[in-house]
Amino acid sequence: MPLTISNLFTFHHFQEFKRLLLRREVKTLAMATRFPGVDNELQKILDANMDHVDARRLARESFKDIQLGIDHILFKTRCDGLEMKESYEVNSKGVEIFYKSWLPGTAKPKAAVFYCHGYGDTSTFFFEGIARKLACAGYGVFAMDYPGFGLSEGLHCYIPSFDSLVDDVIELYSKIKENPEFRSLPSFLFGQSLGGAVALKMHLKQPKAWDGAVLVAPMCKIADDMVPPKLLAQILIGIANILPKQKLVPQKNLAVAAFRDLKKREMTAYNVIAYKDKPRLWTAVEMLKTTQEIEQRLEKVSLPLLILHGEADIVTDPSVSKTFYEKASSSDKKLKLYKDAYHSLLEGEPDEMIIQVFSDIIIWLDEHSLKHSSSSSN
Repeated sequence: MPLTISNLFTFHHFQEFKRLLLRREVKTLAMATRFPGVDNELQKILDANMDHVDARRLARESFKDIQLGIDHILFKTRCDGLEMKESYEVNSKGVEIFYKSWLPGTAKPKAAVFYCHGYGDTSTFFFEGIARKLACAGYGVFAMDYPGFGLSEGLHCYIPSFDSLVDDVIELYSKIKENPEFRSLPSFLFGQSLGGAVALKMHLKQPKAWDGAVLVAPMCKIADDMVPPKLLAQILIGIANILPKQKLVPQKNLAVAAFRDLKKREMTAYNVIAYKDKPRLWTAVEMLKTTQEIEQRLEKVSLPLLILHGEADIVTDPSVSKTFYEKASSSDKKLKLYKDAYHSLLEGEPDEMIIQVFSDIIIWLDEHSLKHSSSSSN
């Protein structure tokens, strides 16, 4: 039965909800982490409640040098001459949005790549390394934190409306695309996980606006193992109408589920402003509604596509990416599946797999940037 907001929440449901919650052992990443070499003052900043943006901004500013010094392949590639700029802009809804750009510096970018981050994430940690690698390959890269995520204003990881979130991303990225410096460049969306759903919704709202999309483990459907049992899901939807911001949705340990490499899994703790608590009720409802909508509209996806997915992903379902590839009406589409790989293809795999995935992405971007340039000159 499809999940709807109209399911009634009764006293019986509430009793069942309490019983099921007591029975389930829920593991979260919300436990405080002690970092080597960090003094008590900094540790206090990192252990603060991150619900509000001031705490997240202070934690990131205080910890960013340590973050970028971790022993991860994403931060080992030297690339001199990059132009990097961080900015804040108040959008049309009065929300202050954080965004950042990475430009090659030495030459005109081949294309502009616009990033959509995953659930609970930010564009300021692992994506910092990803963006630098893309910029080193000649691309202008742009990323933002959604309202309520990372360094942007809003209650941490609260999505009152997924459609509204998508509109916020469209608003900022459209403004960047209109900049005379970038207006003539081909523009590609790059979405990871939940960001894949954001990118697809952007395309469905703007069918002719983008020259292609790279989708890494896109959230077209949440894997069954990551969704609460049907009865509990129905109960949670009922409660969401009353307590939308409460952190009550059972969830498995995402780092364990998403990162195959054990050493890199431990490094997720350094993403200090990522959301690591149980999902908020209404956020979970919005994500479930969004995946149901996308599943129904796969045939309407018409832009050039590169879909990449780990075959062992238990967060988003790789079989759904196969279905997406088959159903999308795009005449130019490619699906890459990686044997034994988990969800976080660019952050949580052994180095050789990360290198392979990056190579596949750069090759596709190079081909499609050249194709766009050739067609524009004719």
